[in-house]
Amino acid sequence: MTTTRDHRSVDEKLEVVTIPVSNVDRSEKFYKRLGWRQDATPPGSGVIQFTPPGSGCSVQFGTNRTSAAPGSAQGLFLVVSDLEAARDQLVAAGVEVSEVYHPGKDGPVGGPDPEHGSYNSYASLSDPDGNRWQLQEVTTRLPGRVDPSATSFGSASDLASALRRAEAAHGEHEKRTGEADPNWPDWYAEYMVAEQSGAVLPA
Repeated sequence: MTTTRDHRSVDEKLEVVTIPVSNVDRSEKFYKRLGWRQDATPPGSGVIQFTPPGSGCSVQFGTNRTSAAPGSAQGLFLVVSDLEAARDQLVAAGVEVSEVYHPGKDGPVGGPDPEHGSYNSYASLSDPDGNRWQLQEVTTRLPGRVDPSATSFGSASDLASALRRAEAAHGEHEKRTGEADPNWPDWYAEYMVAEQSGAVLPA
């Protein structure tokens, strides 16, 4: 008798991305400068692994890890909740980062998205080999991208940013109602979960 397994119930978590580099020592110094956590790897493996703050996925490189040409990894996205703050932090660490830009009809336009829309403001940086990273500001997720029952924040700074946005939105809510809201913690929680999961925001 053949048993059919339901593979939909098995988590498949993207944990590591391998990037092609030409000089492991040089790359190690660069990714340390980004402020990423350097993870322990098996002794003698020749593998170097870093994890960006708040990320569930790590980056690996090392000798003979991939046949791809050094610098050929393009369009690697780093999602941040505050693009200007993230860029300032990297620049302060001596990392060369582009100015903030947003998509325009005829190509990139300097400055953040005028409407400050989620997914619409970027900055970019490259490692010494030319592997290219895109910083993308995301505050409100598209519907269906995050399970509302599993809302979480990857770091204290992400949580703080979400609380600030909830506070600003709640201030507008109190102006509309004309009265103080004693249940503001519930309202904050509802707003933050809706924002992260792409659901309709409370008014």
